[in-house]
Amino acid sequence: MNKKIWLSSPHMGGTEQNYVKEAFDTNWVAPLGPNVNGFEHDLETYLNQNVFIGALSSGTAAIHLGLIILGVKAGDEVICQSMTFSASANPIKYQGATPVFIDSESETWNMCPKALEAAIIDCIAKGKKPKAIIAVHLYGMPFNAATILAVANKYQIPVVEDSAEALGSKYKGQKCGTLGDIGVLSFNGNKIITTSGGGALVAKTKKIKDKAVFFATQSRDNAPHYQHSEIGYNYRMSNIVAGIGRGQMEVLDEHIALRRAMHDFYANYFKDIKGVTVLTEPNTDYFSNHWLSAILVNPEQTDGKTREDLRLALDAANIESRPLWKPMHLQPIFANDPYYGGTISESLFQNGLCLPSGSNLTREDRDRIKAALDAFFKG
Repeated sequence: MNKKIWLSSPHMGGTEQNYVKEAFDTNWVAPLGPNVNGFEHDLETYLNQNVFIGALSSGTAAIHLGLIILGVKAGDEVICQSMTFSASANPIKYQGATPVFIDSESETWNMCPKALEAAIIDCIAKGKKPKAIIAVHLYGMPFNAATILAVANKYQIPVVEDSAEALGSKYKGQKCGTLGDIGVLSFNGNKIITTSGGGALVAKTKKIKDKAVFFATQSRDNAPHYQHSEIGYNYRMSNIVAGIGRGQMEVLDEHIALRRAMHDFYANYFKDIKGVTVLTEPNTDYFSNHWLSAILVNPEQTDGKTREDLRLALDAANIESRPLWKPMHLQPIFANDPYYGGTISESLFQNGLCLPSGSNLTREDRDRIKAALDAFFKG
């Protein structure tokens, strides 16, 4: 059988092992060291918005620390995009707070500004103003930042910007991760660059970055002995995996170009396939890294062929694809939490599919994908 074509597999650039070897050679095998400092500096330089980076063990850790820094406590309410991975919402529960889920808009598949404002107004009317808003750049597509941030500012609610999937994406020329009050990045194995596992918190001030790092290193007070005045967490990135990240930063722009080329491949293919639409930037305000290329399949226009039929056909050809995220308000663990909006995110889940998008896909891989798509849609 042909080798597996993965949805989004890690793609090494070649210099990662040099940084890792240096860490071993100098015995910096710890959650601190020159690679951590260097990786943070590389990210700060890349984002280029006078931000401060705290390298952490995961993007989830960054969201959790962001909520702690913003003062989210048990009994509070935090607004969260429903169409996302559960890691966006789980930290709300870590804090004993209640997630308030918001439907998507059809243009970007991200948080609907109208449903957001309706939720805020209703929460305030019930006597509980939300403590924070978690907005997500889904699959690398920036959310409607101008409108979302305008609503947040109107009600003076801070925004945690979940850019786990959007490193290198831009909104009106500004890099994603720097738009909100606190930004979140992820370097999980399937992301646009990887440290195998890892993430980062993006802060607007050094004070916030230092507070995040303090919490991430078990909240150890400045004392000659081990003293702790606040609850801490083991969330710091290690010097070894930061070395991988430093090597990956050298090929980030190349990876973005290759992902965008895969999106163009699908956009060109599906332009002649009735009933299939590709997630694409609504206008020139948006620049997506196209971390994952995603489509919607309308069975009413494809002779009854569904997203699931296509997924199974690709799987039979040893090609991985995946349904869109199941919205959080439809997840069993969040079934009793509030939800505002209509059925857009539910429809996206029912009809949407992510297609192989890796920056390491070859011409042969694309030929196999095209052949499988031809067999399904034209066969």
